[in-house]
Amino acid sequence: MNATERTSESVTEGHPDKLCDQIADTILDAYLRKDSQAHVAIECMISQNLLVIAGEIRSSASINLEALARAVLRSVGYNSREKGFDCDRSLIITNVNQQSKDISQGVDCALEFKQRTTADGDLKIGAGDQGTVYGYACNEAEDYLPLTLYLAHRLTRRLAEVRKQGVFPFLRPDGKAQVTVRYDENDRPVSVKTVVLSAQHDEAVSREELTEKLTRDVIQAVVPAELLRNSELLINPTGRFVIGGPQGDTGLTGRKIIIDTYGGVIPHGGGAFSGKDPSKVDRSGAYMARYAAKNVVAAGLADRCQIAVSYAIGVAEPVSVSVETFGTERIPLQVLQAIVHKTFQFAPGSIIETLHLRRPIYQSTACYGHFKSGFGYPWEETDQVGLLERLKRAVVQAMQR
Repeated sequence: MNATERTSESVTEGHPDKLCDQIADTILDAYLRKDSQAHVAIECMISQNLLVIAGEIRSSASINLEALARAVLRSVGYNSREKGFDCDRSLIITNVNQQSKDISQGVDCALEFKQRTTADGDLKIGAGDQGTVYGYACNEAEDYLPLTLYLAHRLTRRLAEVRKQGVFPFLRPDGKAQVTVRYDENDRPVSVKTVVLSAQHDEAVSREELTEKLTRDVIQAVVPAELLRNSELLINPTGRFVIGGPQGDTGLTGRKIIIDTYGGVIPHGGGAFSGKDPSKVDRSGAYMARYAAKNVVAAGLADRCQIAVSYAIGVAEPVSVSVETFGTERIPLQVLQAIVHKTFQFAPGSIIETLHLRRPIYQSTACYGHFKSGFGYPWEETDQVGLLERLKRAVVQAMQR
């Protein structure tokens, strides 16, 4: 394997696309808090002084969508036109309808169960759409994420921290980070080649002050010194970033799917997460695939693991589940695939039950990635490691006989 470079990016919670994701997931949580069986598919668009909330909902709950949206915007810091959006005075339009009966009849009862009465509740639901979802884990950084993405997320979170804590009062909510890492011929990260950091700021701060403070208190506070040797640091490379947020760019739900997942290191099926209840396999299937991949790596069965799951709309069981370990597996790949199939269930109802997904746990996923520790996400648990290690030992012992 030749030496290579990889790049991933992240954005702050004030980025227009991420504003839309946060509003959508806040609405989802509000419905699940009152009605755990709610079916929610919310999309948002924000631009200038306008926010549009649209989608389909089937629920017994009644929610004030406008009030929720304004609260999110306020918490992020968009409380004036000068910062990029006025949470109190801007126009909010809602256009939310009932979920299509053509879709709900396949989601509520999967094809396999239409002629049976043995299954009930979540266990008989079908996939809400066709498509492929991917899960991934590797052992090159904390949280079992690619180092490029892990560092990019930490940089944007740090930007938000120093702004909200008043360390740098000249910062405004919008911002981005991008990290390029060099890997050696054994696919191990050896150094950071480039860091790009773009932070919205007020008129008063000079470029020199901005560069100095963000270098010291953001980049050097996040990226380990041993990785920063000879790194190129590009801070606000356009030279000025005063106009930002929805005033500078239109935001849409689901437009940061690579940032939400694995930073472009593996394929993506194309389905976004935010604003969707767990009956949508775009979300729940991807969470289960991550859960399986993370446990595989944590158990030492492989250094890298990618799991792809494909669904047909209205059908419970996936049409395919494949495992790729990029040559890093510790047992034969065919055996590892069999272990994954035996240990993890990928039907939508089983996923919802295993990961307890009908709870209001989604708002915090909408920023800095859906795969991170410290938030109590069940798909980030490594509680299957013991079982996988036992299965691995049994396989190794059998191979040695």
